[in-house]
Amino acid sequence: MSDCLSMASLTTTAAAAAAAAATTSRLLPSSSLSRLSLSSSSSSSSSSSSLKCLRSSPLVSHLFLRDLPRGSSAYVSKSRFSTKCAASDPAQLKSAREDIKELLKTKFCHPIMVRLGWHDAGTYNKNIEEWPQRGGANGSLRFDVELKHGANAGLVNALNLLKPIKDKYSGVTYADLFQLASATAIEEAGGPKIPMKYGRVDVTEPEQCPEEGRLPDAGPPSPAQHLRDVFYRMGLNDKEIVALSGAHTLGRSRPDRSGWGKPETKYTKDGPGAPGGQSWTAQWLKFDNSYFKDIKERRDEDLLVLPTDAALFEDPSFKVYAEKYAADPEAFFKDYAEAHAKLSNLGAKFDPAEGFSLDGSPAGAAPEKFVAAKYSSGKKELSDSMRQKIRAEYEGFGGSPNNPLPTNYFLNIMIVVAVLAVLTYLTGNY
Repeated sequence: MSDCLSMASLTTTAAAAAAAAATTSRLLPSSSLSRLSLSSSSSSSSSSSSLKCLRSSPLVSHLFLRDLPRGSSAYVSKSRFSTKCAASDPAQLKSAREDIKELLKTKFCHPIMVRLGWHDAGTYNKNIEEWPQRGGANGSLRFDVELKHGANAGLVNALNLLKPIKDKYSGVTYADLFQLASATAIEEAGGPKIPMKYGRVDVTEPEQCPEEGRLPDAGPPSPAQHLRDVFYRMGLNDKEIVALSGAHTLGRSRPDRSGWGKPETKYTKDGPGAPGGQSWTAQWLKFDNSYFKDIKERRDEDLLVLPTDAALFEDPSFKVYAEKYAADPEAFFKDYAEAHAKLSNLGAKFDPAEGFSLDGSPAGAAPEKFVAAKYSSGKKELSDSMRQKIRAEYEGFGGSPNNPLPTNYFLNIMIVVAVLAVLTYLTGNY
């Protein structure tokens, strides 16, 4: 990593440990055979956040919480870090988002960033409660053992594109970075704003990766049933399956990676980015509803239609939503944004538990409850008998909840109410 500070050997005395943390220029224990990186290229506040949030780095968590002996005065407890800060630093996440936008403008890598976020989250199994065994958005895709799964072919390119950003912002978890890149790619391609939240915790070792086989195939024997088997396991429904499939409006399929598609078409031979592959849509870097329209019409042999794509218009339940999205781009954008946000949270463990937003109020914050006392004038409420008298007078004039009276009737009612109030007061004093 660039702009990194190395730390010298920690001694087993508390004073030496404190000095090492303060100077950030000493080596970690030689037994770790690893180095800790702290970014100095961002603002001073970001650097300060990195120092306070060391536990957001899987390497630091592994070294401090496992390699150091408990009997040593240099041992750092888990609770000391877990109560100090979020898994990711919000300021660094915001800066990373701007860097991702620049990356998208120069590398045209929107589709592969969407795929990266999806494939990290898409291993979730709702039938497994334990984290990280349940899979999901936990950053495990960065490890070779998962990266080499057949469904993840080519995603090493996405990791290589994001590596300089991850090196620059050490206070951002991989899990958050993958989902941030995916949502930003959708938005920058002209798609809807995704209501994202952050604070995802990373897994720390390859042994925590899910087994292969949890992601969907492109050409299973029973495409519709296969989609349901995979997405129902994640806790998603038919509407969300169809909406998420609409993200194929971005990108290309390359036969050397997936085994599907043409090596080149009239839409992909000149790029942008690396030329080649077969796209689902003519404008494969623009997020819109053309995926549904093109599948429905099937007029162009240069546009890709996988068996799982065709199933959206062949299965009766899927077809309802596919037809809707082909005709109504606003409905597609709305449903897609909700489904993408839901997918990006699957299986994730958040710190803080409720997560946080980069745009406005904290994620998941409930609206303020209405408290009548805050708006009370201090006057006594009308008695039930008085309410009944007013209602009787109101209905006597021909009014009802479904037939409100003209304005002049209200003046009469107010006079009647005033008279009744005076009579009630006088009666109560005798």
